[in-house]
Amino acid sequence: MEHVSHPPRSAPASSTQRLLTAAVGTPIIVAGILLLSGIWFFLFAAVIFTWTAFEYVEIVRPRAPHAPLSVLVLLVPLAALVMTLPLDPEREQLLLLALGALTSVGIGSLVLLARTPLDETMESLGILAFGLPYFAVPLASIYRLQHRDSWLVFLLLAIVWLGDTAAFYVGSRFGRHKLAPTISPKKSWEGAAAGFLTGLAAAVAWSFWRRGRLEPELLVVAAFTAAAAQVGDLVESMIKRGVGVKDSGHLLPGHGGLLDRCDALLFAAPVLQLGIWLLPPAVPH
Repeated sequence: MEHVSHPPRSAPASSTQRLLTAAVGTPIIVAGILLLSGIWFFLFAAVIFTWTAFEYVEIVRPRAPHAPLSVLVLLVPLAALVMTLPLDPEREQLLLLALGALTSVGIGSLVLLARTPLDETMESLGILAFGLPYFAVPLASIYRLQHRDSWLVFLLLAIVWLGDTAAFYVGSRFGRHKLAPTISPKKSWEGAAAGFLTGLAAAVAWSFWRRGRLEPELLVVAAFTAAAAQVGDLVESMIKRGVGVKDSGHLLPGHGGLLDRCDALLFAAPVLQLGIWLLPPAVPH
């Protein structure tokens, strides 16, 4: 979700494209969250996150062109599916060990057996080892949030997307102090503050609407989630800046690629899920 200002002549067209994309995509997302459940919702979310993984592979491929990077597109939904299995505590520990082995032993063996050139080994190991949890963990987290309460996913989207919108418009109009000039020159501390406060306001509104009162625990979780969303945004910008691309793709007119639209969710979803797990009184059971 790169906050990039466009030249005056192209701005109206871009704004129209963004609105049209939102008008088509939002009802699909809402319907998927409210109408699907179980494996069907997992498959729905898996399509989205697997495509973001595909875009990630495509933009970083020049760093390791001969490495088996495409396997990540298969590993992401598989690892996420395993993480959503209901297990007793002892088996969950075994599952964590298995996923750790998949990341280290599995990816290392894959790069070796694929005869990856030596000058690409470190890049390919890093791309795959980071990419697997980068996409699989948020996919599993969103599934667990929706399984617990569908409206928790709307809370997540409100914190992330309303915060991003506030950051964009406040930063564009009032931004004076650069947040990360070498990574994302258009982002400002003023925009970041607006995005953070808007995320908190969304959580307050959600708490009164769904719980009938303000839940202090939920506000704490929302604060960490809003901060994680902005970090996730910057991390994706860092990746794109590192490989010299502006957008992750062109799937969403006016927005860029799907990864550009989901970057903040990749960090925010696990943080929200973890917070709810640590502070269960904050949300309905």
